[in-house]
Amino acid sequence: MDDSEFHRLKRLPPYVFAEVNAMKARGRAAGQDVIDLGMGNPDLPTAQHIVAKLAEAAGNPRAHGYSASRGIPGLRKAQAAYYARRFNVDLDPESEIIVTLGSKEGLANLAQAITSPGDIVLVPNPSYPIHPYGFIIAGGSVRHIPVPGAHSTEEFLAALDRAVRHTVPKPIALVLNYPSNPTAQVVDLDFYGAVVDFCKRHSIWVLSDLAYAEIYFDGNPPPSVLQVPGARDIAVEFTSMSKTYSMAGWRIGFAAGNKTLITALTRIKSYLDYGAFTPIQVAATAALNGPQDCIVEARNTYKERRDVLIEGLSAAGWDLPAPAASMFAWAPIPKAFEELGSLAFSKLMLTQANVAVSPGLGFGEHGDGHVRIALVENKHRIRQAIRNVRQVMADPSRAIDLYLRGVGDNITPLKARA
Repeated sequence: MDDSEFHRLKRLPPYVFAEVNAMKARGRAAGQDVIDLGMGNPDLPTAQHIVAKLAEAAGNPRAHGYSASRGIPGLRKAQAAYYARRFNVDLDPESEIIVTLGSKEGLANLAQAITSPGDIVLVPNPSYPIHPYGFIIAGGSVRHIPVPGAHSTEEFLAALDRAVRHTVPKPIALVLNYPSNPTAQVVDLDFYGAVVDFCKRHSIWVLSDLAYAEIYFDGNPPPSVLQVPGARDIAVEFTSMSKTYSMAGWRIGFAAGNKTLITALTRIKSYLDYGAFTPIQVAATAALNGPQDCIVEARNTYKERRDVLIEGLSAAGWDLPAPAASMFAWAPIPKAFEELGSLAFSKLMLTQANVAVSPGLGFGEHGDGHVRIALVENKHRIRQAIRNVRQVMADPSRAIDLYLRGVGDNITPLKARA
């Protein structure tokens, strides 16, 4: 017997990233210096005042019991205060906010709460995997909206309209994620206004993932869909402490907005968990209510890394757009390597340049012409990665030949191929 017998697992495709991750692990086990620009795992430290509050709260024996799946009141109030000062949106912490174990868990459990077998959800493609597969795991089906690169509001609405007109039964929800993972696409408030108007007319819920709200580089803070008048009639938004405060492993996020959806998520979570460890929630409260210098410092660090990456790869002959937000660059596969596709190109980069990137195919078939590069190494390591990539870009035919001849799954030192 194996896991192919399990109904829900049958609906999940092979994990594209697993092949690259396995090669990366073998290379490191063999002593190779793999520069990992694949997984979006923040490398910056959590601010000291947040860590200190965690230690202080953990020292209280009364804090070690079960917490509350909705989140402690102080943390929900702190999130409401964040929305008020950042977006000028007033939320009721009792009925319009719930604490989640990261935005990923929140969206997946909301999918369980609202999805009936056969329900259809609209999801941009490419997209972060939980956006479609949260609903597939819940028993629903997904209608993809192709958005492989930058798009205008008009283009997106036209694609959205086509999807709704040609989908039976009618879709129940639309998932949005801006700034986008993986494409780094950003949108303005007019975009959200048009989408909310469309979805209201078609009775479609809007589920917005705003995990990268504070990682932006052009001086224009990304808006919230909840800023649109009347959006809370149909919309809920997920945010996260992971990237904003470099607290990825702490697993704290939020859902905010429509009371019906918040109630549904609250009810299903009451069956599934007792919430995050209370001292973590206390520390998260201190993060939201305390000094915000750490956010500015992180934003500046990611911007510096972005500039080094874009300038360096451009000089090496690999032109890619500079992301306006998020901690990722969405890089078109260089023309000399286009025929490989994103998975083989990612393997080539790993075996020939000792650089790990994420294949765009892992985010949907419309991402196959790109790879995602994460800004999760310091500038020195990024420059080292660029030097390695430059060797590959200098002689594409040789790099492809070495890869196809079976240097393949075994990473070899660059100096041995020089």
